[in-house]
Amino acid sequence: MVEITGVLPHSRAARAGVEVGDILLEINSHKINDVLDYRFRLADEVVVLKLHRGPDIIEVKIKKDTYDDIGLEFGTPLMDKKHRCENGCIFCFIDQNPKGMRETIYFKDDDSRLAFLHGNYITLTNLHDEDIDRIIEMHISPVNVSVHTTNPELRVKMMKNKRAGEVLSYLDRLAEAGTVLRGQIVLCRGINDGEELERSMRDLSKYYPKMDSVSVVPAGLTGHRDGLYHLEPFTAEECADVIRQVERFNEEFGERMFFASDEFYISSGTPLPSDEHYGEYTQIENGVGLLTSFEHEFDFMLSTLDEDECKVNRKVSVGTGEASYKFICKLVDKLKEKCPGLDCKVHMVKNNFFGGQVTVSGLLTGKDIAEQLHGRELGDVLYLPRTTLRAEGDLFLCGMSAEELEDKLGVKIEFTEIDGAEFCEKLIGLC
Repeated sequence: MVEITGVLPHSRAARAGVEVGDILLEINSHKINDVLDYRFRLADEVVVLKLHRGPDIIEVKIKKDTYDDIGLEFGTPLMDKKHRCENGCIFCFIDQNPKGMRETIYFKDDDSRLAFLHGNYITLTNLHDEDIDRIIEMHISPVNVSVHTTNPELRVKMMKNKRAGEVLSYLDRLAEAGTVLRGQIVLCRGINDGEELERSMRDLSKYYPKMDSVSVVPAGLTGHRDGLYHLEPFTAEECADVIRQVERFNEEFGERMFFASDEFYISSGTPLPSDEHYGEYTQIENGVGLLTSFEHEFDFMLSTLDEDECKVNRKVSVGTGEASYKFICKLVDKLKEKCPGLDCKVHMVKNNFFGGQVTVSGLLTGKDIAEQLHGRELGDVLYLPRTTLRAEGDLFLCGMSAEELEDKLGVKIEFTEIDGAEFCEKLIGLC
């Protein structure tokens, strides 16, 4: 049951007499505990809401089209508190954050509702049989699972959760019910790589095509691992070995189910695969094919620019992380060749804030950007990836605002989405 905190004026709920402060108990005799219950039960064309109002229990009946909203608002998007992660993963990035950041940054969630609503990955350790029943009943799909290893004992060791091994059986139930599954393996050097990775790929391939893809990504290691499980980064040659192992398995299996992340390609100097390699890019949120997709979009936009659009006279700059620096330089050079009037400098920013092996652009902070680009030639506009900002779009991870960074650098700052076409257009001033 959840409290109704708002009723939109003139909505179906308002016309039916629902009031702010009413407690929603049931819809069509089904208990409502969170947003998944609410959205699923609301899909009926006739809904009967059981409400607790003061000392009374009342019912209101609302007729509607199948997917129409009825105009109710609740205290949180989930209509419930976020579920905190119950694991102690040896590679957890949250544990490697520096001290003194915003409190919310240290919150570890492992919430299946967020996975279904926003594509987050879950470990299954927060779920029980009744949760799997609900997923199946509601036809929720895809379900994104952080597998890491299919060795039950090793999974318990890596995640420090005694249920970590036994909950792998949920994959069987979900696959048998027809649920689309997508997997993720965070690879730790000397732990779940080599023969253990081979075992995991072999075990997970049995779920194909219900599990349609699995990403293999290296554990992110910051410079703040004091007191944590000792992990070493993969060498360049080991990164190349991982790519070869994954592709060899795919070839023997006969399907491209497993994908090494872009980080393995960049770290090893291995050329990025083609656009066709990634199919529908089902693992792009895990950094799989992100650069290839970006370049494909960029090149397409570049090919469509007409003579007038190429007549630009601009002086701008781009800030990027170490991992993508050479890649961004290559794209900018192609654009400058077609648009000779474009003066664009690409500046690499090292991630001193997180330290360690963190080189991705999305984790750059305003503090590092300000310190390293101060006094540099930035032109009229400095372009930064929007992924450097938190979801609300106002602050960097260090707590600095975009406006503060503009003041420190004395330049206008604009943010670009992870979209190669938009990036191309923005640099020449088309958007």
